[in-house]
Amino acid sequence: MDSTAPEESDSETAPPMAPLSQLREPPATKRGARTRAALVTAARRVFERDGYLDARLTDITKEARCAAGSFYTYFANKKEVLAAVLLEAQEDMLHPGMGRVQATDDAYAVLEASNRAYLEAYRRNAKLMALLEQVAQVEPEFREFRRRRADAFIRRNARGIAELQARGVADREVDPMTASRALSGMVSVMAYHAFVAGDVRDEGGPVDFEALVSTVTRLWANALRFPGHR
Repeated sequence: MDSTAPEESDSETAPPMAPLSQLREPPATKRGARTRAALVTAARRVFERDGYLDARLTDITKEARCAAGSFYTYFANKKEVLAAVLLEAQEDMLHPGMGRVQATDDAYAVLEASNRAYLEAYRRNAKLMALLEQVAQVEPEFREFRRRRADAFIRRNARGIAELQARGVADREVDPMTASRALSGMVSVMAYHAFVAGDVRDEGGPVDFEALVSTVTRLWANALRFPGHR
């Protein structure tokens, strides 16, 4: 699931999670819109349950409770319905990153809130994040969109780090972009292992979410040498 990071400017939006070229014009009727929405919801369930490679279109139409032929009214193939699933979920999966930190803001509190929002979104969409890992290996077009989206968030974090350096809050000797890639990658990989792979455990049980937020935030602050966190 990408990593927390930046856009070039506050008005710039992150790239979509899937190629828009994969989508057709929306249905003109309410009934058509309802059928398409049911297919997208059903596709997400099937993809998350069976994986992209093993998901069958007949399973999707069965889950949506519509005729198999109805699928082709709205989507040409599995790739198109996957694009619709990802685009519908992208607002909930938006990784806010650190963004702009105002001079009056508590930099540590902003960082902690950003990491919390990212980890909450990742945990909420863990099954979809696992799906993205699989799709990125077999669909080059989706892999490229995923890379571009991650880079957009990394640039946002780099901008935030540069602003903290200008304020004297962050270590001025580190390169903001390199630091952003390293630290954002740390958080995203930890999220994957905690919520998808399931190999981060707290004495045999699920990872303590608050401990995870606290740890990655402290490591980030220590790496940038925040005052009071060195």
